[in-house]
Amino acid sequence: MDNTRNDAAAECIVRQGEGCSMRIVDSSGDVPVQQSCVFVRVAADGSAEELEDALQVEAAVCVFVNGELTMRLMCSADHLVELVLGRLYTEDMISGPDEVDEIRVCEHATRVLVSLKDRKANLGRRHVEEISTCCTFNSTLNGYFTKDEGLEKVVPHPWSPEQVIRAAREFEADTPIHKATFGAHSCYLLKDDGILYCCEDLGRHNAFDKVVGCALRDGIDLAECAVFTSGRIPTDMVVKAIRARVPLLISKAVPTDMTVAMAQEFDLTLVCSAHSDSFKVFNDPLGVVAGECPQEAF
Repeated sequence: MDNTRNDAAAECIVRQGEGCSMRIVDSSGDVPVQQSCVFVRVAADGSAEELEDALQVEAAVCVFVNGELTMRLMCSADHLVELVLGRLYTEDMISGPDEVDEIRVCEHATRVLVSLKDRKANLGRRHVEEISTCCTFNSTLNGYFTKDEGLEKVVPHPWSPEQVIRAAREFEADTPIHKATFGAHSCYLLKDDGILYCCEDLGRHNAFDKVVGCALRDGIDLAECAVFTSGRIPTDMVVKAIRARVPLLISKAVPTDMTVAMAQEFDLTLVCSAHSDSFKVFNDPLGVVAGECPQEAF
């Protein structure tokens, strides 16, 4: 399970196949994701005491794609390469990491520069402001690099109730930043009945994009994975899963009516209210809970 931070001034070349590579230059170093804060706790009887607690550090990151300011992200400043890579993918700006020439993070973790291969900005697209629903002020500032390829059905993958219960137990054991601050959303990427990556962030969308970015960076086939998120599932989270070709989306929270309808339309297996003792299945294209799919699970 990968929940480590990037090393200071890290530079590497990620191979994406024969003749294709992506250069990563991360100069952000050890940017803190939490800090101590003194506060006064007041009880119902009027007594007060001074205490100290950990708070999440909120970072504002500007993302430039081929020189154009394209996104502003409010996030936790770890795994910024993976966050941006995953977001480019789930926002339909790239079809895969092989389209990325370089991702460069500045030393203050406030600017990320992305170079796409053989792509020019479509300046005919009007400036737009799209505020996401992830409880942070994330925004896509233009549609210059959006592909508009549309959504395609995902290919359902075998899964098992035991897999969901095991993942829920791991989730209930908590994750490092949430355990310290109680202010983080968490996301797991599951494959072969194990946890490949654990990412945390202020926003649930960001945490999702980070685990997707981890998989893209490492050449993991997302069509054979499942995502387990702490956040509720509105339609934009389902769209991210469908664009990422993830066949199974699990949440400890709840969906909406439109979410369920989209999952049914695009063959996404949707499991919510997932806890160590039970879960709710809202879409099950393989009929696993009806005992119709005995194949080996993730």
